Amino acid sequence: MADGTPRTPIVTEDAADRLYIIDARNGVERRLLLDWVHATAGDAEPQWTSLAIEDGDDALPLDMLQSRLGGLPSRQVVPLRIAWRIPGFDRDRALKIRHLIFGDPRHPGPIRSRLILLRDRRRAQILVGEAATLDALRTRYRAQTGGGDDAGPDGPEFAGFVARQAGLALDVAERGIRGSRYKVPRFVADGLRTSPKFRAALADLSERTGRPVADLFREARPLMKEVIARPSALFLDLRARLDRMMFGGYAPEMEVDAAELAKLRSVLREYPTAILFTHKTYIDGATPSRLTYENDMPMLHSFGGANLDFAVMGNFFRRSGMIFIRRSFQDQPVYKLVLRHYIAWLLAKRFPLSWAFEGTRSRLGKLMPPKYGLMKYVLDAAHATGTRDVHFVPFVTSFDLIRDVEEYAAEQTGRNKKPESLSWFLGYMKSLKEPSGRIRLDIGNPVVIAAAPGADDKRALERIAFAVAVEANRVTPLTVTSVMCLILLGTAPRGATAAELLVTISALKDWARARGIRLSRELESGDDAALSATVDTLVESGLLTRYEAGSENVYSIEPAHHPMASYYRNIIVHHFLDRAMIEIALFQLRDADSGDATAAFWAATDRLRDLFKFEFFYPPRDEHRAALEAELTRIDPAWAKRLASGDRGVAQLIRRCQPVVGHAILLSFAEAYSVVADLLSRARPGEAVDEKRLLDAALAEGKQAYLLRRISSEAAIGKFLFANGLSLMRHMGLAEPATPDILAARRALLMELRGLANVMESMRLSTLALADRLPPSGDGHA
Repeated sequence: MADGTPRTPIVTEDAADRLYIIDARNGVERRLLLDWVHATAGDAEPQWTSLAIEDGDDALPLDMLQSRLGGLPSRQVVPLRIAWRIPGFDRDRALKIRHLIFGDPRHPGPIRSRLILLRDRRRAQILVGEAATLDALRTRYRAQTGGGDDAGPDGPEFAGFVARQAGLALDVAERGIRGSRYKVPRFVADGLRTSPKFRAALADLSERTGRPVADLFREARPLMKEVIARPSALFLDLRARLDRMMFGGYAPEMEVDAAELAKLRSVLREYPTAILFTHKTYIDGATPSRLTYENDMPMLHSFGGANLDFAVMGNFFRRSGMIFIRRSFQDQPVYKLVLRHYIAWLLAKRFPLSWAFEGTRSRLGKLMPPKYGLMKYVLDAAHATGTRDVHFVPFVTSFDLIRDVEEYAAEQTGRNKKPESLSWFLGYMKSLKEPSGRIRLDIGNPVVIAAAPGADDKRALERIAFAVAVEANRVTPLTVTSVMCLILLGTAPRGATAAELLVTISALKDWARARGIRLSRELESGDDAALSATVDTLVESGLLTRYEAGSENVYSIEPAHHPMASYYRNIIVHHFLDRAMIEIALFQLRDADSGDATAAFWAATDRLRDLFKFEFFYPPRDEHRAALEAELTRIDPAWAKRLASGDRGVAQLIRRCQPVVGHAILLSFAEAYSVVADLLSRARPGEAVDEKRLLDAALAEGKQAYLLRRISSEAAIGKFLFANGLSLMRHMGLAEPATPDILAARRALLMELRGLANVMESMRLSTLALADRLPPSGDGHA
């Protein structure tokens, strides 16, 4: 019936040995289906039963069905339903206002059904679900429920199972005409309640807690209602329309590689799958669902915090596939059990999941350390149920402009985040109408878990999460926005002419191609018109400024916008990290009497890795050393010989690195850390570190340091940067109550960070000197 076996054709001669289950919502549908049954039955008197197979809390009227399930084992059970077609809907999938007022036209009431039939009877299409024999259904029933709780094999629980199987078979048939985007889970709560594994888990919990199983069942019932999403076709269509409204300020088509899309379609069809997206904005969680909807792939179940379950929007998102999770449920064993088995049910039925694996939106732009909670629950569910080959698919959305970035910059300076509410949501939606450029989607290779690790295998969980993060970083492309911000922050406070920007962009593109780094379509194609259009959007938004009154167009970033620009730069900063470490180490060698230059170089790169270990994902040291050597080889195949030759070889390597980018990558981190080190180095003996007071003081001291130009940019002023600086000092043992030795070590770290910032300032000056040697462009308006 719904198990994938070939559908049995309707043959008139066999009609007497068939039971029809008529899934009719009203008398009009029942009459149409009965007319069809009698027309195909010939002279035989057909056996049938009619009921509306709804997925809800109300019990189905099963008496008639139960009374007719006692036939021969070979009797076929054939489900029937009416599928109402919507003229023109399959073309543009556009719901009308009247659909919201009068209800889903795919489920018309009796009056509406009669009016439709008067206009066009062809809109009522009869669906014949996949038939199954009573013997096959009983076998399936025992396999899926363990026989249930009935006293006999044909009790009411078996009748309910048959009705649900009929509904599922009809859903499969209906997807054949409506599309896979409407594949939604049905009868989840019933499936869980009748699952032997769920019952066994409740029995085990009963033994551990001393509570009766019946009490646990009663507690689980409302929790199922809270946790289980109840998507429907109408709300999926409404959600798709909302998604299109959310992206109203962006280009209408999202850019995605056709081969990656085809691979994702195959993975979703064949394997239990979770799409793990990077989280830069509230709306990047909508890009995977929009992609699957527009390309007729199964809907995604997304996860959201309970803080988003407010007013009418909570019900809307739940009906379109969102699973709301409590922020904390450590001491709620029944809730955890329901959530785990629900996830296992979705995996087993091939309903894909989706969530932000960083847990929260990145406030700095770069990938944040992954949160393990949801991944652990998925893996625990897979382990408990023996589900194999779970595919975690990294998913990266790149926006030319992100409307949340201004909010992030304000949060960095200490302003509290606005709480979510309906008025907040409406205001946010309004902001999304402003022109914001393009959206690009990049889909990474799946991280495949052949067999899920045990619940206590923390190291395996960390390795899986790290593999997802690395792959997400790998497929993150260079975009016009991120590259422009990288270049202009590197030259600030000086601007850059259009000619200088084009030369530098060209060099960065060549560098990226040689390393297999992805480029956005405008960068990859070399389409000057597309590049100019994106730059115009950035200028109109205020992120960039363009001075056009002189002989050449000059671009720059206002100092007040450096925190926002640093966000876009940080999105791609990981691609340049190895290069930055090499450049900084070389400049340190140039400015110091290092003796053994090779040993000093590797000591410098190791120190940079240690200083910024709370900012970036690093592979194991041996792998990282090999990656640095590979980068050096791309810069100069004779790097080892030049490095060993001392000052002259170092100077040659530096020239081959031009234009250098290390200062644009790491300067703001070093300056932010220096603010924290400066404050702690001035502590009184015996004074303990109060984190909140320290971070508040750092915001004030950072602003003062910027005004005195002890730090070069407001991009270095931010509580998240300061918090990571404090994490470094804790790791170094410098956040304990102040002693003379600790104070001395803090001052030493402060001098090291300031020295590092000075090295990067010399790198900036070398880049500007190179730019000053460029000839002016022909017309000055490239």
